[in-house]
Amino acid sequence: MNITFKELRNIKHALPTGSISKIAQELDLEEQTVRNFFGAKKTPGQSAKWHLQAGPEGGIVNINDTTILEMAKKIIVETEKSAPEALS
Repeated sequence: MNITFKELRNIKHALPTGSISKIAQELDLEEQTVRNFFGAKKTPGQSAKWHLQAGPEGGIVNINDTTILEMAKKIIVETEKSAPEALS
């Protein structure tokens, strides 16, 4: 799957507080590994499982394993669905 680096970062920034921890726990990963997936470059934690090619909007990220990305998108959708209820 290809996505711009900017899109990847926007997804990370759209996650509600605690989502990185939730994803890490569900996948039995270190939290820093999940952060690294979204573009952080810190250790400890595994490096990102994607390749960045130069291009517009921060470059094009080629992601082989989209598990973390899919979980993040699911959390965002669930949060958006529950947001109107919270305002009532």
